[in-house]
Amino acid sequence: MPVPSADFKKALKRLSDKEKETLLLRAVRRDAELYDTLSFELTPEVTVETVYEEAADRIHELFNVAVTGRLLNRSLTKALQKATKEVARARRVTKDKKLEVDLNLYTLRLIFDNYTGQFESPYNGVYVGTARLAARTTQLILNNLHEDLWLEYKAELDDFLTQLHARTKSRNLKFELPRELPLAD
Repeated sequence: MPVPSADFKKALKRLSDKEKETLLLRAVRRDAELYDTLSFELTPEVTVETVYEEAADRIHELFNVAVTGRLLNRSLTKALQKATKEVARARRVTKDKKLEVDLNLYTLRLIFDNYTGQFESPYNGVYVGTARLAARTTQLILNNLHEDLWLEYKAELDDFLTQLHARTKSRNLKFELPRELPLAD
């Protein structure tokens, strides 16, 4: 991303309000993420909760479309990748780490409620993607959230991790999958 130069900033200051508005509207028409970010920052109706609901709806739709595919494991793997991108987009818009954790857990709930049968498939995509998401969510909680919030997520995340470790594929992972979310002393 380019850093605005001093000349650019001076030229921007010389623009009238009408010209700035025109320039900004043109920019948000071209970039949906910029539009979402500015909507979140400028309009009071767009809150973290509404961003969560919209992202959760898109993630839910991704997995509904995945079920219709002929190769379910491949479709679920692609849906999981797109869901991860949707979570990252919501985080970039709001800059809220708790929102990222909540959306990751929403995605994990969808997978564990509906698609755990695919973990035993000869193809590892869904299992490995789910294990990575669970490990990443654990690290996000430990590194970015206050210790008081850990208890809120501990039971559900520990259940997901236990289910993942119960599978025979857990021994073949090329990364460390935590056993549980540790509690702070």
